[in-house]
Amino acid sequence: MQVKVKPQHYTPEEYLELEKKADYRSEYRDGRILPMAGGTTNHNRLTLDFCTFLNLALRQQNAEIFSGDVRLWITDFRQYTYPDAMVVKGKPIYEGKGKTTIVNPAVIVEVLSSSTRNYDQGDKFDYYRSIPEFEEYILIDQYRFYIKQFVKNRAGKWVLTEYTGEDSVLVLESVEFQVELRELYARVDFELQEE
Repeated sequence: MQVKVKPQHYTPEEYLELEKKADYRSEYRDGRILPMAGGTTNHNRLTLDFCTFLNLALRQQNAEIFSGDVRLWITDFRQYTYPDAMVVKGKPIYEGKGKTTIVNPAVIVEVLSSSTRNYDQGDKFDYYRSIPEFEEYILIDQYRFYIKQFVKNRAGKWVLTEYTGEDSVLVLESVEFQVELRELYARVDFELQEE
């Protein structure tokens, strides 16, 4: 006989307390706590290099980039998550009294993995779109030269641009920044496989 165990429901406050003590990061999805998958070296290279290039470009702009250690609170869906990178225009607005969780990214970047690809492009994008300041979503494929860019136009519609091949140049719309895919993917080893 199989016993069904009811998943425990946590408040946001309980999640935040557990997250302070945890040895690994977890996401909070409206009462559920879900451990985050580990990243590959290619995932890490792409995230770090994208953040490095963008950080240099943002020094002369009224914007700053935050990497995967800064948490995002999505109010409408009661979600805490850790995007790979976020850009805030102006000053960050914090959730709560601390300085670890923001609520106002203009740009969100996710490096896709086989385990998160569908979620990042589906439900997670739905959640992100509820953020009023959110204007641009960048999805970087770690298995080939390929980036999807979604930009919210003046009519509030999301427009997709795809960048394929090492000769392509990603140009952000929300802040002044561009990068050649050849340069972004320079340290990626496409021969590496996920385990």
